[in-house]
Amino acid sequence: MGSNEKVKVPLFKMGDINGVVYVFFGNVGTFLVAIATLQGFGWPDDLIFGRVIPGISVGLLVSGLYYSWMAMRLAKKENRTDVTALPFGLSTPVAMVYLFSVILPLQFGLGLEPVDAWKATIAACFIGGVIEACGGFIGPWIRKWVPRAAMLATVGGIAVCWLATKGLFNVYALPLVGLPVLLVAMLGLIGGYKLPKKIPPLLVALVAGVILALIFNATSITADSFAMLGKFTAPIPAIGELIAGFGKILPVLVAIIPVEIYNFIETMDNVESAIAAGDSYNVREAQIFDGVATCIGALFGAVLPNTVWIGHSGLKRAGCGVGFAWVSGILFAISGWFGIFRFLNDLIPFVVVAIVFLWCAQLIVAQGFVDTPRRYGVAIVVGFIPHIADILYTQTTAIFQGVGADMTEEALAASVNGGAFWYGIEALKNGAIITGMLWAMTICFIIDRSLLKSAFVMFLGAVLTFFGVIHVGELGVHLTTSTINLVIGYLMAAAVILLFHLFRNKLEFERRYDNV
Repeated sequence: MGSNEKVKVPLFKMGDINGVVYVFFGNVGTFLVAIATLQGFGWPDDLIFGRVIPGISVGLLVSGLYYSWMAMRLAKKENRTDVTALPFGLSTPVAMVYLFSVILPLQFGLGLEPVDAWKATIAACFIGGVIEACGGFIGPWIRKWVPRAAMLATVGGIAVCWLATKGLFNVYALPLVGLPVLLVAMLGLIGGYKLPKKIPPLLVALVAGVILALIFNATSITADSFAMLGKFTAPIPAIGELIAGFGKILPVLVAIIPVEIYNFIETMDNVESAIAAGDSYNVREAQIFDGVATCIGALFGAVLPNTVWIGHSGLKRAGCGVGFAWVSGILFAISGWFGIFRFLNDLIPFVVVAIVFLWCAQLIVAQGFVDTPRRYGVAIVVGFIPHIADILYTQTTAIFQGVGADMTEEALAASVNGGAFWYGIEALKNGAIITGMLWAMTICFIIDRSLLKSAFVMFLGAVLTFFGVIHVGELGVHLTTSTINLVIGYLMAAAVILLFHLFRNKLEFERRYDNV
């Protein structure tokens, strides 16, 4: 072949089948988890399958087409046929944050009806997309200054408290189905046992779960399920609803901002992994388009953002080209617009979806401890604690509301006298995502002997508290006694760290984490 001869880049090749399996079927579990969670929140099926799922599918369709085009451009520019498109989809950690730290407090904290909560969430998702796009410009700076362990700590806290607990609780609610299926999934996914003919263990677990659920009458295939299969539900623009939702999202901005920072840094890392594998994509372009695709999805009713997935190098080794991305995008559209996701949701019992919850939680938490230096382990654990406060507060208030009781000071004092944990929980609950990140950052910097940075984080905690970003639950200037006490406490903590910094040459310390 002459040096000036242009190669023909195939739109699809056999190796792309591996990419379709990875991207499309890898996202099905997150779709089912999101559907089951929204149904648990009381969202009607017409809203979930008529607006939310079609909207999410629009965003993923756009992503699939764009990343194929991006790969085709790179292949033509470098005159190569072995370029692999970027894998993409719904980030499971980010999806869980939106479900439990955006939608849940919007709906139940503000007392919104599901439709109003949806309007607020698509507005939040749109703003999240804008923040994602900004990552193309500020991402390198944030990654330089914020330890990865701090971001993974706060996401891991959400996984432990909301995913892992909900998953295992539901397994034990229906043990005849849940326990054997859980072990099938864990043996394959966690234990690494290979099944005959390389059948995916999660697929076996899903099929086995459906069969057992049918045997024990835990699910059924109804005529309505089949009737909806193939029925076209067009994605409808939700611009008016999105505008109406902007007025309600102020309380959850403190959750959206840090998780989208996590999201665009994940995209940056995953694109740089693709560059290391030989495909020199523009990192900024991918980050910006992630945000654009998220905004497009939100304009059609989506409540979850898009992201570039990890796994590019594995897909490249499997012979994937540009085709799997556009094919996966079209499959998302077909499944979301023609009732396939609805049929799967009706067929697969919630206990089986709960197993996906538990598996996702394991992966998220493990990432925090495996993909960061071992010395940061203690920081990650502390980052979990605000999320424990969050779920304790949420469950306790739900119990009081369920029995029609008021959470009076007398009732709470009686509960504390009976041995319940309460005082301090509400303060930690508000802004748990940022609080967990701040504490993980502080400890990471202490471990690294960067005391000035630790002091700055504590000072930042005082500022964020004063303006209601953390601990208060409402943005604004707050001069209550409890808030001022927290602000002064953070400032005193910053002063303590500064004193240690000033006298560091006169202090002895044990080098506990230098070699890990």
